[in-house]
Amino acid sequence: MADSRVDTVARLAQWKVDNFGPCSYKKSDPFKVGIWNWYLSIERNRYLYIHLFPEPSRISKENPPVAKFILRVFNASSSRKLYITSVHERVLRTYDDFVWHVDTTFVGRFIIDVEFLDLKICPLNGGEASSVWSYDGKMQTIAEQSTLSCLSCMLDEAIYADLTIITSDGTLRAHKAILSASSPVFQSMFHHNLKEKESSTIRIEDMSPESCTVLLSYLYGTIKQEDFWKHRLALLGAANKYDIGGLKDLCEESLLEDLNSGNVLERLNEAWLYQLHKLKKGCLTFLFEFGKIYDVRDEMNNFFQHAHRELMLEMFQEVLAIWKPV
Repeated sequence: MADSRVDTVARLAQWKVDNFGPCSYKKSDPFKVGIWNWYLSIERNRYLYIHLFPEPSRISKENPPVAKFILRVFNASSSRKLYITSVHERVLRTYDDFVWHVDTTFVGRFIIDVEFLDLKICPLNGGEASSVWSYDGKMQTIAEQSTLSCLSCMLDEAIYADLTIITSDGTLRAHKAILSASSPVFQSMFHHNLKEKESSTIRIEDMSPESCTVLLSYLYGTIKQEDFWKHRLALLGAANKYDIGGLKDLCEESLLEDLNSGNVLERLNEAWLYQLHKLKKGCLTFLFEFGKIYDVRDEMNNFFQHAHRELMLEMFQEVLAIWKPV
């Protein structure tokens, strides 16, 4: 029914009520403001009682709104007599959480306005309520996406590129400023009077063009997950060589995630080579505490022929720690 419809624009909701008698009750249709559906209801006894409440739902139960609002009611005649509340701010969960009684003799047609000044999500487990209309996170996301798009374009189209990278089988173009901001090793190359500064060329000949491209995509913030997984070991070596701490940590976490009997010895060797203590501990735990050493018995002979002596000593100490008598 049109008489139950609430119209909304921006943060304002308006309900035009017709034919409301001296002893009546009426409830509006639901209307959406913020992330909640809302209702208004009115009833008249001695006073006109106006209720504002969210629709009972999972979202209003788990994330009840903290509403800051003003409520107005006025008749639709030419006199337009107005009643207005003060600014209210409260958690609204039920029909009874906000009731405004207006000492008025309005009959016939009148209008109710609700202006939401702010709507916040009230976390059930405590903590500070956050506005559903906060633009901080949205602006940050849009700004980050715009920046990454620009950086991707700079890399892909070599816009004002001032650096040539010589890989194992080809060359790539990049920007000294990006590499310098990402790595103190690169920054040192271009800051001091080294040959890299004079020639605007660096050699990364221990990486293929594909792996080096993925490294650059990480530094420019445009790396894809499938490329990262495919080139993890090459990226780990570059992160260690050029002191790119965040990338090194990311590689370690990733190599630990998919540890299994088929790769544990290789991962253990990488952990030793690059001083990845968490990965090394994970490999030793996998082998000895979880008993997977028996799954790799055939590969152990070859492993010990190439493993560093101190690593073998650590493995032996791990065995003693597990098997020591109680």
